[in-house]
Amino acid sequence: MTVTPLHAPRPARAGDGGSGSAPRWPSGLQPDLPPARNPGTALDLALVRGTRINRSAVERRVGTLPGRRTVKKEWQAAWLLRAIACMDLTTLSGDDTDGNVRRLCAKARHPMRQDLVEALGIGDLDLTVGAVCVYHRYVPTAVQALAGSGIPVAAVSTGFPAGLSPFEQRLAEIRASVEAGAEEIDVVITRAHVLTGNWQALYDEVRAFREACGDAHLKTILGVGELATLTNVARASLVAMMAGSDFIKTSTGKETSNATLPVGLVMARMIRDFGERTGHEVGFKPAGGIRTAKQALDWLILMKEELGDRWLRPHLFRFGASGLLTDVERQLDHFVTGRYAATWRQPMV
Repeated sequence: MTVTPLHAPRPARAGDGGSGSAPRWPSGLQPDLPPARNPGTALDLALVRGTRINRSAVERRVGTLPGRRTVKKEWQAAWLLRAIACMDLTTLSGDDTDGNVRRLCAKARHPMRQDLVEALGIGDLDLTVGAVCVYHRYVPTAVQALAGSGIPVAAVSTGFPAGLSPFEQRLAEIRASVEAGAEEIDVVITRAHVLTGNWQALYDEVRAFREACGDAHLKTILGVGELATLTNVARASLVAMMAGSDFIKTSTGKETSNATLPVGLVMARMIRDFGERTGHEVGFKPAGGIRTAKQALDWLILMKEELGDRWLRPHLFRFGASGLLTDVERQLDHFVTGRYAATWRQPMV
């Protein structure tokens, strides 16, 4: 049995459920071609302060998604394989150990059971996850476990999850993780800068994080559940991109509210607006609360409709997830066998 390549409805057009115009990106780009890093721009305070979000319109738009777009059978299986490729397989628990991290890295190298790989006919894909995300303490362990795999190690940093440790200490943490081998750094912002409208301070903070990262990619966590309004989410997204973020990320996963489709729509629109203004492509990472294959499909469809096929690749889209892979693997097992497997049948993630 061979899974058909990824396919989905075309991007939404003007008037389609309030989705706005289809994304406009430089011609000639190939979906699998990684983007150049975002160099950032000067802070445009007039643009930031003039950005406002209509919550009712956002909720109407995302409310159309689950019922209007769906994929079934072999198409669903292909989309779920793409979801695996876009996962940042994550462990950020207080009881993490070197052994658990090594087991997670083994799962990252081989995210599906071999019998499913053979049944789906995808052995030649060499499927892996997008990255492994850990605390700084476990970066050397993950780097060693993933050696030769091409899977990058991402480190959460800057006083994760609150981001309230001394500023120089936060910068030092970034540099230490990069020196230890992390290729991606997930930083958290000072939410107070957003809540008080101190956009210059937020810009300067993220810019300093970007410089401390060096060649490592910067993924900026906004902590959307603590930003109060969708307008704040939109403005913080713009400032983070202006400061040079390579990705903007919804949440730490520790807030009471994490990745939701309304927040995702707002952040995707800001990415699209920033790209049309500057020509720079910025990635997006929803994290926290995404646990089922159905939720993953909703996010992939949102990305395709709002940003296009390039945002269905790990260089521009990631799921921050710890338990999502288990349900995705169960759904693929059901596609192959027609029966749902017990969760315990899936290898530890």
